Amino acid sequence: MTSVKFLRRDGMLVGVTCEGHTGYGEEGEDIVCAAVSSVIQTAVLGLMRLSGIDVRYEVDEKRGYLSATLPEKLTEMQRHDADLILRTAYLGVSDLYEGFSDFINLEVD
Repeated sequence: MTSVKFLRRDGMLVGVTCEGHTGYGEEGEDIVCAAVSSVIQTAVLGLMRLSGIDVRYEVDEKRGYLSATLPEKLTEMQRHDADLILRTAYLGVSDLYEGFSDFINLEVD
């Protein structure tokens, strides 16, 4: 099962942690795992490349782990962009969760 946890601070999403493999299919052919990974990785790329945010992140491909956290200091524009990007990622994972809840655990903390 893949666990996805979005982190919230002061009403704003400020990070995401994704860990584990869904087990929906064979390694390399697991479309649910690939979908979750794509949503989360695209969000992190958007935060870094489109918003210019120095995201603190850690990746361990073997255990299917990605953790990304926003820094404390952001401009108002970066804060706005980050909120939209992370909320969009949450919507994407939430939609996947609705169809594959046996393989995905979704939390907001």
